[in-house]
Amino acid sequence: MSIYHVSAIFKKASYFLAALSAVVVLAGCSSTMGNVKTWEGDADESRTAVLKAPAEIKVQQVNGRSQTNFLMDDLALDFDLLAGENHVVFTYKTIWAKSGVVRNGESKVHVIETAPQAVTIDAEPGETYRFDFQPPANRKEAEAFAGDFSADIVNASSEVVATASAWDGRSSGQSAVARAPVGSGGGDSGSTGSAEGEGTLEELKALWGEATEEERRTFLRWAFE
Repeated sequence: MSIYHVSAIFKKASYFLAALSAVVVLAGCSSTMGNVKTWEGDADESRTAVLKAPAEIKVQQVNGRSQTNFLMDDLALDFDLLAGENHVVFTYKTIWAKSGVVRNGESKVHVIETAPQAVTIDAEPGETYRFDFQPPANRKEAEAFAGDFSADIVNASSEVVATASAWDGRSSGQSAVARAPVGSGGGDSGSTGSAEGEGTLEELKALWGEATEEERRTFLRWAFE
């Protein structure tokens, strides 16, 4: 597939804007590409907190709500949390270049990723939290770290407020609906738009997966200039 085919799909500016908007909405981002919102509906911003995740941390769920609808997974992201308990499921993933000769069709990198981890954060309004861990210096250390992963959650004062552990695969016991702010609404009014948006997102994901590294770089320069 050439960059010509990618450009052809987004030939009409209106279609491109609609597709990009669908990705942004489904990813949970605001229209200004700000923090990722982890709930449905509206909430008083003075009653929310922020969880900062580096590029190595891949947040999969917050209170049972998926947070993985991103075309690029090498981004450092900030997640808005509702005040109170928030159950976060994530993995730690690093990529290391292979040394020596790489055969045709063989990956040029080693991908090292932990099993899913989980942590419960009792978020205070207006507080900022971040993951705290000692990053490995090389692939050997990364493999050992992934096998015995350890990370804390610290607040803005660098005080440990929670410690991650291996996820047991069960629900947090607090559904996304239960954590939704009062007045967030319900019903089926947005079901059609959501289905259309999900279809557009899947098409974009398929195209992204088929593109070469150079085509991805070219597309991203064009999309975000």
